[in-house]
Amino acid sequence: MSNTLAPPQSIAVQTADHVCTITLNRPDVLNAFNDQLTTELDEALKSAEKDSALRVIILTGAGRAFSSGQDLGDLKTKYVPGHVPHLGDDLRRRYNPIIKRIRDMDKPVIAAVNGVAAGAGCSLALACDMRIASDQASFIEVFVNVGLIPDSGSTFTLPRLVGLGKAMELCMTGQKVDAAEALRLGLVNQVVPAAELDAAAKKLASRIASLPGRAIALTKRLLNQSMNNDLEAQLEAEAYDQETAGKTADHYEGVVAFIEKRKPNFQGK
Repeated sequence: MSNTLAPPQSIAVQTADHVCTITLNRPDVLNAFNDQLTTELDEALKSAEKDSALRVIILTGAGRAFSSGQDLGDLKTKYVPGHVPHLGDDLRRRYNPIIKRIRDMDKPVIAAVNGVAAGAGCSLALACDMRIASDQASFIEVFVNVGLIPDSGSTFTLPRLVGLGKAMELCMTGQKVDAAEALRLGLVNQVVPAAELDAAAKKLASRIASLPGRAIALTKRLLNQSMNNDLEAQLEAEAYDQETAGKTADHYEGVVAFIEKRKPNFQGK
């Protein structure tokens, strides 16, 4: 990570074995987002994205929540008669860059959802490439309860994960989804006991980090593109990216290792 930035106050960052773990660290307010947290999270993601030694990112929360979303406590002094909020500007400045960075970066991002993920906290988890949930986790598109629409990418990611009809239901009712139901719906990839969440997330991250990094990056890009491409465009995108993957050192190493009947030593190149 860069040494030029001041130490973060609202997140914690650890790196080991090519994996960067970013922990939302405001447990006293269920890791609710304020300006400082969103700024520090975006900077940490940017730094991890640029660090060539890092291959996978894990996002998780400290304490009993992943994130409860926007810190409404920050709004107590603002919401008085006559107040006109400019929430669109706030999304463009604080939240949208984080969601775009997660979706656009080459490196896979895994959400280790340790507790409640509500509002923008739910959106953050859904924006990640994979989700491992504690059996104590839950997901809530809580926006409707305060007269708002789902934001931070939820209207994009949620219907792609659970289908349009179920997404409508969850967004329009603010219904809580527990970990078991999240697994059934396809919101999460796996559910583990709370005490095993950290180890499970690290196991998955380590597995991915040991694989050919360029192929992983191209695969992430192609799968995201497939949500909008027609078949012809996707076939061409696959051909283009396969040409790229075929020229990597890791492809050569993989083929030679197979021929020599040994475990490949991928370098992410």
